[in-house]
Amino acid sequence: MPYRIAGIDVHKKKLAVVVADVEVEDEYQFERRWYGSNPEQLQLLAEWLIQQQVEEVVMESTAQYWKPVWGALEQYWKPSCEKREGAGRMSGTLHLAQALSNRGRRGRKKDFRDAERLLKRLVSQELTLSFVPHAEQRLWRTVTRTKYQLRRNKVRLHNQLEALLEEAHIKLSSLVSDLLGASARRMLQALAEGETDPAALAALADQRLRATSTQLRDALGACTELNPVYRRLVKMVLEELQWIEQQIGQLDQEMASLLRQHQDAVQRLAEVPGLGVDSAQQIIAEVGAKAATFASAKNLSSLVGACPGEEESAEVNYSARSPKGNRHMRRLLNQAANAAVKVKGSIFEIVYRRLGPRLGHNKTIGAIAHRICQLIWIILNKGVRYEERGPAVSENSRRARTSRMIRTLRKLGYRVELQADPA
Repeated sequence: MPYRIAGIDVHKKKLAVVVADVEVEDEYQFERRWYGSNPEQLQLLAEWLIQQQVEEVVMESTAQYWKPVWGALEQYWKPSCEKREGAGRMSGTLHLAQALSNRGRRGRKKDFRDAERLLKRLVSQELTLSFVPHAEQRLWRTVTRTKYQLRRNKVRLHNQLEALLEEAHIKLSSLVSDLLGASARRMLQALAEGETDPAALAALADQRLRATSTQLRDALGACTELNPVYRRLVKMVLEELQWIEQQIGQLDQEMASLLRQHQDAVQRLAEVPGLGVDSAQQIIAEVGAKAATFASAKNLSSLVGACPGEEESAEVNYSARSPKGNRHMRRLLNQAANAAVKVKGSIFEIVYRRLGPRLGHNKTIGAIAHRICQLIWIILNKGVRYEERGPAVSENSRRARTSRMIRTLRKLGYRVELQADPA
């Protein structure tokens, strides 16, 4: 029985599709077809692949245009292929190839030739394939990555607001630790609404603020002659910041609702030093609730790019530079590593003190991020809880961290039940 594979060169509006039997001894005989990228054409493509008895499909990761093609084949072609009589182990498999691994000769690019090269290189195992999670996990990723972009926009607006105040000769950021804190916001809101008295603005500060009333009046002295344009610009930035914060809050609730079935995994990950509820949700969105796709912790570290690389020639490794991997997970792991080394009494603090003087800060953080990545796989895949292996953490700090985590979980809508320790 012939084993047929399809290669798809993806564009925004058109798809170049080739199909060939890969078990023939002679040169491949390709069947070529053009299809559009609209939903009707994608359904016709799936029906044609079923008629051709295609077992596997490989496509190129062209920007975001591969996503509707993948979704349509996953919905229409894959179930029919898997249920077909005599279906093999790989029947119904979709492959996503990184574009650089399918690169051809310069000046020789043609669409059908690219699709044929995809198919040939898949058979000869020369393609670099990307990990594509199931549809539900892709939805988790969309929510968490959208929230990350909103946070980046919030930081951008924070910097824009500070630059605007400096231009207006208002030195408020020199006296408050957070320009978007409660005291600073009250003063900026009043400033945007037309308040011109520095003493009245300074009186809006919280009593716990370290800056004195005299210092605040001096920093806000320029508001008496402030151009109305600056007031309107400050008001626009504050309104946009409030809108972004509302959207982030909505996405927090959305993510908590999507991961409600995996609440236990979120709690177990949040117990790791350096991680919290939010970072645990992001990690589960990237690797899955059980990390079942990865056979071992080494496989996960390799996909993330949190391990030493290998560039070997004549049994000599010439470079240990880490692979690129999943940049979202690398960001989370580096942030977690920087936070974990500051937790008093944790094993990560001990590792940092031992490796830091020899490797330097950056390489030590990379090594700790590698350990956290392996720890994540063990916790998710084996369903265990984190146990601190460093010196015993004080009971007070453990209780404070536990109650803080419980408050965060309950705020997101999770149900947390406390159980007495048998010991």
